[in-house]
Amino acid sequence: MKRIVKQLPVPIVGLMLALAATGNLVLSYGNIYRNIFGILSAIILILMLLKIIIYPKEVRESLDNPVVYSVFPTFSMGIMLLSTYIKDFSYSLAFIMWIIGLILHIILIFSFTRKYIFNFNIKKVFPSWFIVYVGIVVASVTSPVFNMMKIGQVIFWFGFISYLILLPIILKRVLKIGEIPKPALPTIVIFSAPASLCLAGYMNSFQNKNMIIVWFLVALSQLTLLCILFQLPKLLKLRFYPSYSAFTFPLVISAISIKLTNGFLANIGKPIPILKYIIKFEELISVIMVLYVLFKYVKFMSNKTETVK
Repeated sequence: MKRIVKQLPVPIVGLMLALAATGNLVLSYGNIYRNIFGILSAIILILMLLKIIIYPKEVRESLDNPVVYSVFPTFSMGIMLLSTYIKDFSYSLAFIMWIIGLILHIILIFSFTRKYIFNFNIKKVFPSWFIVYVGIVVASVTSPVFNMMKIGQVIFWFGFISYLILLPIILKRVLKIGEIPKPALPTIVIFSAPASLCLAGYMNSFQNKNMIIVWFLVALSQLTLLCILFQLPKLLKLRFYPSYSAFTFPLVISAISIKLTNGFLANIGKPIPILKYIIKFEELISVIMVLYVLFKYVKFMSNKTETVK
């Protein structure tokens, strides 16, 4: 066990988040599927907590890498999502867990800003920066569970505005400057996450919705997803890196956001029949990708622990 904890790559927290999100995505097919994904996510959470406690030096060294540092807030995002799993068992414990995840994410925003914004270097900018500043919108997605929709609304606007500010900067870094190191290339998939996360956050934390915002986020989320799906076959040819985690949550949150939108449109009497087919496609591809990356991680960890022996 100790060997597994020591070898655990910090970016696996992205997979932890994706597993928790996938559980919510497949809830409509049965609570058992949600619980399976939730348990897998919780296992990674426990292993990462053990790594932070037992090997704090190794974790700090990993966070010296700007890509790893910017991916690490998926840890706090995952905590917020997992808190919703235990609400039925203990509301108080779930709420405390949600608050801890939210506070941790805020701390990571301040810490990251001090290290990388105040000492700005375009070469250290990666799509994973979206995770730091837009990822907190997970609090908006989960806010109704704890009757914290007002906080969810404030956080939505912070994440949405952050997305609009970051988008041209990160596009310039990826498209114009380029030179993304191979281990960081999977983070390109993260481009499809922010608009979808904002859409899901908007759907869940606002009762009265502005249709301009809804359609803007729907269009942007589906457009970025389409662009990423065209890039995915090429990216999957890369050998395995821990950054493979980036292949997961963006696809899952895209499926969740369009599923929420479909439900909203049906409720207001404006259903769009084709959306149900889009939802099925996005659900299928996201679940397959999460399971694929989980398999690759298990294989990777098995090889690493065998090598250490």
